[in-house]
Amino acid sequence: MVHTPRGEIAAYVAHLPSVRVGPSGLASSWRDESAGLLGKAIAAEKRDRLILLGDLNGTVDDRGLAPLTSRMNVAERGFAFSFPAGFPLARIDQVMARSAAVGHIRTLPATGSDHLPVAARIALG
Repeated sequence: MVHTPRGEIAAYVAHLPSVRVGPSGLASSWRDESAGLLGKAIAAEKRDRLILLGDLNGTVDDRGLAPLTSRMNVAERGFAFSFPAGFPLARIDQVMARSAAVGHIRTLPATGSDHLPVAARIALG
């Protein structure tokens, strides 16, 4: 929980399992199941304001993340391609909010991780 002058905000930080290549192609079942469980936890959160951030191993358009994106606001502007850090091609590191707006999202300089750090502006209603 984060205390702000505008009240408390529930803060969730997550690292969902990655999508793997298997004998039958891409396998996302662990990630999708984890997203479903996290979606249930978010739905049960009593605080109205909530921020979710982390490596969700999927874009906001990925149907596997629908249990999250259907309940949360996502950034409407900004590319913030974060993975892989050496030549970013996808934004799989996300910032989402409930009862708040996620503004401009962007990446920050590399830190040595295989992902670039992500920053976003969050406006509390």
